[in-house]
Amino acid sequence: MALAGCTTLLGGPDAPVARRAAALLPADALILGEQHDAPEHQAIERETVEALASRGKLAALLLEMAEEGHSTLRLDAAATDAQVRDALAWNEKAWPWQSYGPVVMAAVRAGVPVIGANLPRSRMKNAMADVSLDVQLNGEAYTAQQDAVREGHCKLLPEPQIVPMTRIQVGRDRAMAQAIVKARQPGKTVLLVSGAGHATKVLGVPQHLPTDVSVKSVRLQAGESPDEDQDKEAYDAVWRTAPLPPKDYCAGIRVR
Repeated sequence: MALAGCTTLLGGPDAPVARRAAALLPADALILGEQHDAPEHQAIERETVEALASRGKLAALLLEMAEEGHSTLRLDAAATDAQVRDALAWNEKAWPWQSYGPVVMAAVRAGVPVIGANLPRSRMKNAMADVSLDVQLNGEAYTAQQDAVREGHCKLLPEPQIVPMTRIQVGRDRAMAQAIVKARQPGKTVLLVSGAGHATKVLGVPQHLPTDVSVKSVRLQAGESPDEDQDKEAYDAVWRTAPLPPKDYCAGIRVR
């Protein structure tokens, strides 16, 4: 699979995914921040899993798409898709298995644990009321995170809901960071697959990692980036793929 371009010379703009990933390592963690509806991004994630696992360098595959407390640790490499989905308590409505199954099963077949890293839905209500989450980012970053929540909800979210929803976002990032810390192994890399907003170094998961955990963050970008300068600050690399057809992502939110 050819990628359209990259903001860093990781083996050149046409370098295979494996070479680009290798150029970012060693690191305790590698975060791939995807656009959820871009099939090429899930293909890149699968190739990254296969590349790291083939070298014996993949400690674990962590997923935003599965909740904390669920994993494939008790399954063997011959487990079926159904067994894996059950172990991860997979939410098909939110995350189509057709898209993510190949990523997950590549790790399972390699004998690498797949671990849910997202904040469980059962804890979100408590997170919305947790004032300690307001100080997990510095003031400027927290304000930027609030702005990201507004933009992510197409500026349609009532203002009184901004702080509670920002707390959920921060809580998710903290949960994923804690999952990385638990899964890391010397000489290996934990791979986290998440949305690009969770992958950013200035607002997301990297902000909540201890200083002794080395992390590299990649944005998977379909088409041109809306703000290349901002991406250079927020990610160690941007891997571009073909643009997607225009879509009004706010249409559904407006209806609701």
